[in-house]
Amino acid sequence: MSGHDSKYFSTTKKGEIPELKEELNSQYKDKKKDAVKKVIAAMTVGKDVSSLFTDVVNCMQTENLELKKLVYLYLINYAKSNPDLAILAVNTFVKDSQDHNPLIRALAVRTMGCIRVDKITEYLCDPLQRCLKDDDPYVRKTAAICVAKLYDINAELVEDRGFLDTLKDLISDNNPMVVANAVAALAEIQETSTRPIFEVTSQTVSKLLTALNECTEWGQVFILDALSTYKAADALEAENIVERVTPRLQHANCAVVLSAVKMILQQMELITSTDVVRNLCKKMAPPLVTLLSAEPELQYVALRNISLIVQKRPTILAHEIKVFFCKYNDPIYVKMEKLEIMIKLASDRNIDQVLLEFKEYATEVDVDFVRKAVRAIGRCAIKLERAAERCISVLLELIKVKVNYVVQEAIIVIKDIFRRYPNTYESIIATLCESLDTLDEPEAKASMIWIIGEYAERIDNADELLESFLETFPEEQAMVQLQLLTATVKLFLKKPTEGPQQMIQVVLNNATMETDNPDLRDRAYIYWRLLSTDPEAAKDVVLAEKPVISDDSNSLEPSLLDELLGNIATLSSVYHKLPEAFVSRAKLAYARPDDEEYPAAAEMGNSESPSSEVDGAAATSTQSFTSHETARQPGLGAAPPTPPSAPTSPPASVPDLLGDLLGLDNALVHVDQPIVPSGPPLPVLLPSSTGQGLQISGQLIRRDGQVFYSLLLENNSQIVLDGFMIQFNKNTFGLAAVGQLQVPPLQPHDSARTLLPMVMFQNISPGPPNSLLQVAVKNNQQPVWYFNDKISVHVFFSEDGRMERASFLETWKSLPDSNEVAKDLPTAIIHSVDSTVETLAAANVFFIAKRRNANKEILYMSAKIPHGIPFLIELTASVGALGVKCAVKTPSPEMAPLLFDAMEALLK
Repeated sequence: MSGHDSKYFSTTKKGEIPELKEELNSQYKDKKKDAVKKVIAAMTVGKDVSSLFTDVVNCMQTENLELKKLVYLYLINYAKSNPDLAILAVNTFVKDSQDHNPLIRALAVRTMGCIRVDKITEYLCDPLQRCLKDDDPYVRKTAAICVAKLYDINAELVEDRGFLDTLKDLISDNNPMVVANAVAALAEIQETSTRPIFEVTSQTVSKLLTALNECTEWGQVFILDALSTYKAADALEAENIVERVTPRLQHANCAVVLSAVKMILQQMELITSTDVVRNLCKKMAPPLVTLLSAEPELQYVALRNISLIVQKRPTILAHEIKVFFCKYNDPIYVKMEKLEIMIKLASDRNIDQVLLEFKEYATEVDVDFVRKAVRAIGRCAIKLERAAERCISVLLELIKVKVNYVVQEAIIVIKDIFRRYPNTYESIIATLCESLDTLDEPEAKASMIWIIGEYAERIDNADELLESFLETFPEEQAMVQLQLLTATVKLFLKKPTEGPQQMIQVVLNNATMETDNPDLRDRAYIYWRLLSTDPEAAKDVVLAEKPVISDDSNSLEPSLLDELLGNIATLSSVYHKLPEAFVSRAKLAYARPDDEEYPAAAEMGNSESPSSEVDGAAATSTQSFTSHETARQPGLGAAPPTPPSAPTSPPASVPDLLGDLLGLDNALVHVDQPIVPSGPPLPVLLPSSTGQGLQISGQLIRRDGQVFYSLLLENNSQIVLDGFMIQFNKNTFGLAAVGQLQVPPLQPHDSARTLLPMVMFQNISPGPPNSLLQVAVKNNQQPVWYFNDKISVHVFFSEDGRMERASFLETWKSLPDSNEVAKDLPTAIIHSVDSTVETLAAANVFFIAKRRNANKEILYMSAKIPHGIPFLIELTASVGALGVKCAVKTPSPEMAPLLFDAMEALLK
């Protein structure tokens, strides 16, 4: 619209729709055109003008190109909500696709491709076929993109009508823009297909290179991206290709430059001549440097890509390190990236320049940037052995400035330097110890403690220095406590005198008795037992020679780096992650049905089968877990190791778990028996704040055809709890315990885990089905505790719930429509058909058949609960999109709400 068209957005009159309707049916062309503009304006600001659909469609019969464009814009927006009325426009589309004006022909086919309505799709094929072979290149290039849009709507149709072959033929077109759009469309189709659609061959390469020089900048990007996937037959071919692409490095568009760099880097792998490689590196440097003169946002993208490039080919920018020096007005995110690249490019030749820069940065006002700069000095020291001494001198100068956060960061990196060059720079320890009182950050404290412990024999007052940290041991962060524990043990082993002996006793008592951190407690137990049984072995373990650390500036794995270089100029190269790590793209490839994979599933009903919606509360998500056997948690409340004089007791024997399960008894594993975690923790049913220190977590599970109640009981009180008993109230499935709850006496801060076998249909509650399970637990020391749990119906799904396809179809047809219930599961998702089938099969929901309707997958599944009640399930969803429609047919439709809850929990 022109600048004078703003008036169409200003109307707020009542009765606007009737007035617009009248104007749209006016016999005056100008009035009709103004009315359509008003409709588009209303649509743009969010008003619902769908009621004018028929009137707007009637305006399509016009020679006015501007009016036709406006009507087409309206159609794209509202055709999906009015698919039946959209059919009215088909004849005009077909007629326009044969208009003498190529703009109108292209407009018609473009609009039909944008209208994602199945009923219109089949009418698009003939006009699209004609436009792909149109005399005018503008029409052909528009039609090429339309094929990709059609493939996304109906892949089967595209393959059946031979559009893919026609698209491949367009690569040989004499118009470069047609070639570029054909490449773009094929690349888009390839991304959503599971089988090879578009492969660049030696014959294709010359055609693409010819088109490269003449098409638009974005066309060049598409062609360069396609060329980067081609592997040349030999070094000579690679050189020829690179020679023809090199001029693109001088392009003004950043995307073209980066795509050209990507393509050249790929082909350089095959070039054997060192002279050619050296010349290419020289040619790539200026355009990459030029990218850093753009806006900060573009600079950041360029820097992230350059970071990958210099990891692979550091020689490209080895002489250009000055362009990465930070400017005073650079945003912090640009400065951080420049620092990273400077570390990667640092060498013995330029280290003095780099250190001067880093030292300057360490006096900046931005604390995060200063920390990064100080850490960069340390990383350069680790990377360049010859420059390590110069780096340490700079760090010591920074420490003398006495800026707290600079000192602490310097101590952290000096610890790493000591690890990299053992027994080389220990003379500076005295300087570090002067700053001991200023340390308040956990990582700096931990680093200083490590230095004191590692070099305790060289520090006269090491015990006094460590003792100053011991006073605040309980309040320290875990990393500080762990380092303090290890450093104290090192001091004791190196100086086994009375002072360190008392210190080690205090630390071990604190770490085993006063802490809730299992890592700290376990390490303390290990040290205690080592010192108690064999001090020499303790020396071998604790004072063992440590591996030398290496430079981590090139932190990406070579294979990952190669893949990321293949994705230069995309988000992947900015995130430094592979596309599949942050893009969930559904694979929509059409697989032709055959009698084996697709039985008479289509006869079971249309994708939108008539179903009655379920009213009720929103489904609460539940989780099914594979539980642990009954076990005390290792290390919780266990007695500390015996002193050196006392022998250690042998571990208790482990009962026969299989025998206990078959005897419907609880299985009990001793404290020394390790537990392998199997899934997320159990949900808390009775918190310790309510249970006077007793916390109960539980979940119903199914194992080997038997239902169990997996329970974890934790005693956070100060008394021993014993004599546990459990009782279940009447419930929908009549769940009751088999035998008594067998839990050993729980010491304070101890816990136990148990599997309680359950039976069904013992105490059934009257009324409609529900998922409520009311539980009561008592012990000899406390009152009876009552709490509620939620029954997830999938624990009752039996292993014999799989149905033959013919049986499934027959049962589906035999059940009346009133027995079919449906519900949308808003939080459910089908990531992929295969993984969903596998997940549901693990819960005894068995795959029967699948079919496809438009861009949605329809899965048919079966399950069975006791008493032989079957569930015939239909799941409809777009792969990778949130939201699944679940329809179920069953002889007991009143159970459907429970099934929906279970399915939503399983399809997370």
